[in-house]
Amino acid sequence: MLIVNEETCRKVMTRPAAYDAVEAVFGAMARGDARNFPVVREAIGHADALYGFKSGFDRASLVLGVKAGGYWPHNAEKGLTNHQSTVFLFDPDTGRLSALVGGNYLTALRTAAASAISINHLARRDVKVLGMVGAGHQSAFQLRAAAEQRDFERVVAWNYHPEMLPALGKVAEELGLPFEAVSREALGAEADVIITITSAHEPLLMQEWIRPGTHIACMGTDTAGKQELDPAIFASATVFTDEVEQSISIGEAQHAIARGLIRPEDITPIGAVINGDHPGRRSEDEITVFDGTGVGLQDLAVAWAAAQAAQEQGISEEIVL
Repeated sequence: MLIVNEETCRKVMTRPAAYDAVEAVFGAMARGDARNFPVVREAIGHADALYGFKSGFDRASLVLGVKAGGYWPHNAEKGLTNHQSTVFLFDPDTGRLSALVGGNYLTALRTAAASAISINHLARRDVKVLGMVGAGHQSAFQLRAAAEQRDFERVVAWNYHPEMLPALGKVAEELGLPFEAVSREALGAEADVIITITSAHEPLLMQEWIRPGTHIACMGTDTAGKQELDPAIFASATVFTDEVEQSISIGEAQHAIARGLIRPEDITPIGAVINGDHPGRRSEDEITVFDGTGVGLQDLAVAWAAAQAAQEQGISEEIVL
């Protein structure tokens, strides 16, 4: 059995590799070659933590496993990452445990890869302004991955805690992008692409603030009750997601579905666009939304890629069970 710790994951896994792994598994999901199993996600009644499991099987690449972990909101006070997880990979032919892979860094990479995939396949080619709603740990990964998909000229950002914005501004500066902290209304008016990456439980962007042609990657809503967007945005947009079932139950679309503004059949898996079965954006004025709920197969895909890379480079630990 291989053990690939967090430090090794950082050494062997790159943004392009994460992008390729996630894009491939999204395509496999849309073809019916890969399936996510039901998610378990619960408040444990201790440390304000959320804990759960995401699992699945990709028959195309023979990747089987589960990610266990969750969100501990007070970890930052202890010098730890709030999101904590580990991926368990199994041999699909025997059921034997084949690898333990650190999931913290990979979770950040795979989440950013998903929004980057949506930008690459759905955003207009002439976009200039990237809007960031949220400035937490994940935001830097999102910004770096997004900047590789289009020739953005500047970044505008808003965060509930404005004192966190300068750190994100430094990332933009490293990328050579001018950075400005703005109001949410101004962000909606100026941005061509918007990434929301918060833990909000109320709409942060209203429908009347979003201009025609905008692409929104909504990446923060992954639990019942969480919310980042005005549900009316969904009624005026073309909606895509990683997995429809998660989108309507724990993703951002849950609120539009509950209000009867859209139906499940109005939501298209991004894999259909990747596979060429759906055209994606149909016009320059169309508003597109990607509801990135975060599926287990994403975690398994990047963990498998990291385990393969670590083994090839001879830097994984191997033990016999």
